Amino acid sequence: MREPNLLILADLMQSHAETKSDLDVVTFEGGGVREDEIRTYAQLFENAHRIAAGLIARGMERGDRFALLMRNHPEFIEAMIATSITGCVFVPIDPRTRGEKLAYTLRNSGCKGVLCADHALAQVDEVRDRAPDVGWVLVLESGEEPGVMPTGDARGAEPLAAVLDQPLRIVDVRGESPEDPFEIIYTSGTTGDPKGVVMAVRRYVEASAIAMLLRWEEDERPYTGLSLTHGNAQLLTLAPSLVLGRRAVFSRKFTKSRLWDVTRKYGCTLFNLLGGMSTAVYSEPERDDDADNPVRRVFAAGMPAGIWERFEKRFDLRIIEGYGAVEGGLAINLGDGPVGSFGKPPPNSEMKIVDEEGNECPPGVPGELISRAADGTRPKVEYFGNQEASDKKTWGGWLRSGDVCHRDEAGWFYFDYRKGGGLRHNGDFVNPGFVEAVIAEHPHVTDVFVYGVEAASGAPGEKDVVAAIVPSENVEIDIPAVFAACRAGLEPNFVPSYLQVVDEIPKTASEKPQERFLLERFERDKAGIHTER
Repeated sequence: MREPNLLILADLMQSHAETKSDLDVVTFEGGGVREDEIRTYAQLFENAHRIAAGLIARGMERGDRFALLMRNHPEFIEAMIATSITGCVFVPIDPRTRGEKLAYTLRNSGCKGVLCADHALAQVDEVRDRAPDVGWVLVLESGEEPGVMPTGDARGAEPLAAVLDQPLRIVDVRGESPEDPFEIIYTSGTTGDPKGVVMAVRRYVEASAIAMLLRWEEDERPYTGLSLTHGNAQLLTLAPSLVLGRRAVFSRKFTKSRLWDVTRKYGCTLFNLLGGMSTAVYSEPERDDDADNPVRRVFAAGMPAGIWERFEKRFDLRIIEGYGAVEGGLAINLGDGPVGSFGKPPPNSEMKIVDEEGNECPPGVPGELISRAADGTRPKVEYFGNQEASDKKTWGGWLRSGDVCHRDEAGWFYFDYRKGGGLRHNGDFVNPGFVEAVIAEHPHVTDVFVYGVEAASGAPGEKDVVAAIVPSENVEIDIPAVFAACRAGLEPNFVPSYLQVVDEIPKTASEKPQERFLLERFERDKAGIHTER
């Protein structure tokens, strides 16, 4: 008889369903437009077994892959647990993905089926001919968005409700080892085709250790509006909440204007921010009750140093800055390190900065960030179907981040830029965070992202600075005033060469700005480009 293993998600959820059956472990808040969706451990367990039975009925074997495309819904979690029950592998895909990128991901991962929400059904149906392995489509009919493709109009599509309405049948767990593949998360593909990072079951359950490093408390109630198709929301919010029994709260998507209202309503004590989200939150108009919230800590990745302390003071909380990637590598600044530093690695790992020849860089000198276990164990990274990329990522026994960073004399690490994506202007390396911090405080701006375009001077390696800005609602933006604010608050070489006015900053599921779309628009939409002259 098979022995349960609590490092396998299916077994852990069964244990919690038996011992904490009525704990409302996840809440998907309704945003004032629908009822909250709450799941106890018992409900997650039962619905996961119904979905597991549905997967098996569709011929899914151990190791077979299927895609998950939906916003944050409880059925996403139930499908994850069903994955562990069946021994299958799920592939989370941002539900905004469409066209060739969607087709490529489905083809590359060899998905045999798709579980999607109705708001993503049309783009799935559009690429079916380019993803020939996809044999079935189950649709969560959320009814939340008008004008979506009806399930009956999509080839081979069936409603997920027909699976969830079946009588409960406990499926024998097919997971055999914590090392079994569980999930394939695809990189953003900013420098080439996206690569699928294969994650084992063990890593998902062991993500609770991160919560311990972040000093989660017994009464912690984490919140996120980040997409569950991204590793941040999964590994830093969902996984430790499921493992430790913390009552996590999710929104369908991140909305900066509702952030503090949500945390107040549900008593949330912790949330995560990524990249441009920090600037976007800080640029919201100040309110008298900004500091009146239950949040104790914000775990940020990319909090601009220019607004760090003001953010803490304004909202009465502590910033925890961190660095991490789905492939591995972790560092944390719990607030005991310098402003601007993403921290130091935990005791069980080591990091260093190296030059192109692999020599360690002295303090203050930038180079590539690499990491490994403190005992020297070679890191393991598996890019699905791409052994060459897997080997390159761990060349020399170190995990190669591709990020250019530096450290100070005390060993604190700082992020500079993505390798190959530095922003140098008139001989100075421009820190986009400083520029974004100044522009975010302007009352006419509701969001900002700074990037570079080829320098008009033609100087090798130089970039002109572009600030893409989203005007506040119902406001005619005063371009000269924004430039004047930059002149007053920045060094001359940091002042943007161009202001690019856009309706929104295009972002990934993890709220990472997508520079390539802004570059494309920069080239074709000259009416939206403004210079200081």
